[in-house]
Parts: sequence; C-alpha cells; structure tokens
Amino acid sequence: MELQTVWFLLITILFTGFFILEGFDYGVGILLPFLGKSDKERRMIINAIGPFWDGNEVWIITAGGAIFAAFPEWYATLFSGFYLALALMLFALIIRGVGFEFRSNEVKPLWRKTWDWLIFTGSLIPALLWGVAMANLLKGLPIDENFTFVGTFWDLLNPYSLISGLAFLSLFILHGAIFLSLKVEGDVSDRAISTAKRLWGPALVWVLVAGGIGLFGTDMVDRLGILSGIFPLVAGLGILAAGWNIGKRQFGSAFIGTVIGIAFSTITLFRGLFPRVMVSSLDPDWSLTITNASSSDYTLKVMTIVALIFVPLVLLYQSWSYWTFRKRIREDTPLEY
Repeated sequence: MELQTVWFLLITILFTGFFILEGFDYGVGILLPFLGKSDKERRMIINAIGPFWDGNEVWIITAGGAIFAAFPEWYATLFSGFYLALALMLFALIIRGVGFEFRSNEVKPLWRKTWDWLIFTGSLIPALLWGVAMANLLKGLPIDENFTFVGTFWDLLNPYSLISGLAFLSLFILHGAIFLSLKVEGDVSDRAISTAKRLWGPALVWVLVAGGIGLFGTDMVDRLGILSGIFPLVAGLGILAAGWNIGKRQFGSAFIGTVIGIAFSTITLFRGLFPRVMVSSLDPDWSLTITNASSSDYTLKVMTIVALIFVPLVLLYQSWSYWTFRKRIREDTPLEY
C-alpha cells in the first residue's frame, strides 16, 4: 500500500474520531441553555464534558497537522478556500473554550447566563460548518489548474452543503443528548432522554436527505462500488438502532448507535472522495488527489515512524482520561466548572 493511501486513511480515522468525540461535546454545548433549568444543573452539564472537551479537540489539530505535512497542496487550497469559514469557526471555538473556563469565575446571574449562550453559539457554529465543509469537499469547489481556489465564501453556502450542515448539527445534538443521559443523573438526565426521543427522527431524516443528495447528486455512487456501498447503509442503521434503543431506555446501546452513524457517515464521505482530496467543479482534471497534493516519499516515511510512536500514546492517554472521569455526575458531586 502506498504511503499516500496510508496517510489518507489516517486522516480519515482522525476526522472520524474527532466527529465522534467532539460531536457529543458540541451537542452538549448546544443543549446547555435548554436542559439546565438552574445554575447548578447547567454546571452539572458543563462538568459532564469538562474533563474531555479540550482533549477531544486534539483530534482535529492532529488531523490538520497531518494534512499540512502529508498533503501540503491540500492544506494550502483548503485553508485559502475556507479561510472565512475557518476563521468564523476558530472564533466560535475560542469563545466556547473561554466560556468553559470563565463562566464560574463570577457569581452574577447575568455573567453566567451570557457565557452559557456563548458556549451555545460556540458549539452550534462549528457543528454546522463542519457539515458545510465536508459537503463542499465532495460536491466540488471552483479550483483552477494551479490548485487555487478562485471562488468566494458564498460558493460554500449552496443547498447541498447547508442540508449537510443541518444533518451534522442534528446528529451531534442527538449524540450529545444521549451522552448526557448516560453521564448526568436527576432531572437533567430525564430532560436529555426526552430530548433524544424527539430528536432522533428529525436527525435521521436530515442524514438520509443529505446522504441521498451526496450519493446521487455527485459521483459518489460510482466511486463507492458494491462493497463500500455498505458504509452509508450501516450509518443509517446505526441511527435507527439509536432510536430503537432510546425507546427501550438502553442508552448505552443508543450511544453506540450514534457513534456508528457518525463514524460510517464520515467514512462514506472520505471513501467517496478517494483518491481525490478536493474536487474541482471547473474541471475534474484540476482536482487535488493524494498524488498531486502529496509530500515527498521521504517526508511521508519519517512522518509514518513518528505517527507509529505517538498516536498510540495519545490514544492511551485519552482512554485513561475517559476511564478516570467515568463516574456519573450527581447533584452532590463536587463541580470544577
């Protein structure tokens, strides 16, 4: 297997892990002002993700670094084309991170309420924009023969990308609601369960609509083939299983269902791209691929050795973190945030 393919697979894995882990972070942040009816309950919600949110974001930092080192042409075109969108996303993430740290530094209700809504905003914008970004990678963007993005910010906001954004958003909120049902006890958990029951149907519809447009409105069907065509089917079945298990009050199994839905939706997107990394809507021959966007073989070899050493260490650390903070949050649990 060529190193370019290996690194494309690694980047796919990193994005998949990011959407699974940060997905419930975003969902919890979006639900914060609605499920927390008192300051104590909102603190419980924040503490449910407090030990994890910054570690979860390491996945996308690592993915960005991998793209920069392994496929520099992809990185350059991606960040120039998505510059305003990524700047907006970064600003939202900064507000969100500051909100987690600053919210409880002051006891005034207005102060805390303001940060609650900033956390909401800082979670909603990235959740929506990631769906927009992924759809545009697959649909195609105005990229010329020099691998330069020649469009505008408004080219990113097309009907398919907005539908995909809503699919990501609804799936992340469902994912977050199920996570809260597992992580927090009391009234917050009950409200999260009720929210999950109401959300899984609309989430499934949005995902099916976005998936249908992606499959039949692009060349994804031809590229997936028979075997890879199982991926979107598994994604849909995962979300269906989540809804079934919510009704059965088996929330651990429901969470696994949304994990499967998010994972196989992401895998479907990247499989539909391969061997391209960005599609040119101006001329298919101007698309960026794992070959013409790649670093040298020597660079990829060195990076592969580094990845084999450090990626397992990161996985071990994050596994330890989740195990250490595995206990459910109760009303009498000491709250850090």
